[in-house]
Amino acid sequence: MAAVRLWRWRCRCRALLSRPAGAVRAQRGLAAGPEMHFGFQTVTEEERREKIYQVFETVAKKYDVMNDSMTLGIHRVWKDILVHKMNPCPGTLLLDVAGGTGDIAFRFINYVRSVRQRQLQRKLKHNQNLSWQEIFESYQEDKFNSLGDSQVVVCDINREMLKVGKQKAQRLGYSEGLSWVLGNAEELPFDDDKFDVYTIAFGIRNVTRIDLALQEAYRVLKPGGRFLCLEFSHVSNPLLSRLYDLYSFQVIPVLGEVIAGDWRSYQYLVESIRQFPPQEELKAMIEDAGFFKVDYENLNFGIVAIHSGFKL
Repeated sequence: MAAVRLWRWRCRCRALLSRPAGAVRAQRGLAAGPEMHFGFQTVTEEERREKIYQVFETVAKKYDVMNDSMTLGIHRVWKDILVHKMNPCPGTLLLDVAGGTGDIAFRFINYVRSVRQRQLQRKLKHNQNLSWQEIFESYQEDKFNSLGDSQVVVCDINREMLKVGKQKAQRLGYSEGLSWVLGNAEELPFDDDKFDVYTIAFGIRNVTRIDLALQEAYRVLKPGGRFLCLEFSHVSNPLLSRLYDLYSFQVIPVLGEVIAGDWRSYQYLVESIRQFPPQEELKAMIEDAGFFKVDYENLNFGIVAIHSGFKL
């Protein structure tokens, strides 16, 4: 059965890859009337929401393992780069949307703790006359407030993803400054002007109405707040692009079948990457939502890109 599906899938991939690039782009139609795309399928808006929900409900328990397998672990480096680009300081309030399994949240906590520790060490070096008792009390105070009032809110529309994230946080010992909220990126359950930073990593292409999600990101950020999006994007080098397509279409769905027992979900994930707007188009959409100083950085020749913008 798997062999038959693989043969059919290869036939579809060859047909897609033989088409001119413009034909693929013309199919993308993120919000063209009532019809939308779920991968390469044309569906209604409501059908797309339901299908995407089912995908992540199905893959939640194997999500992290599959990320490591699909990217050969490189997704960890991409996420580290995102958090270093954010460069949060103690006191930062972060909203991580579509952050179900907590990867960005945990990195944020680790980063802020490290900054806080360095601040304490510099403070103590500048006060050479402190007694042992005063030094001890300083470290104790930092122990009970290691984030300097920083907080991260993980918001995800999928209960199963949040469940996996909470279990992972408990297992790894994360609790301080961390909360989990069930919510839709297109209609966030938060007040205006609330957060210092908004992140969405490998989530925005699964949002049904990207324009609404961007408007909501703008609404909940404080003036001066920063928007950061890490997402699979479009490779500019033609040779590398063809190799990347072959790996994506021929290998990733097979990995999904072998590791997660789910061919179709990973078939969709590959298709969704190809349907997603290229870097310049996404940049224009972010600007249309009201953000300023919008730019992007390609990683690994554009396999992924980090888009950044500010609410002024």
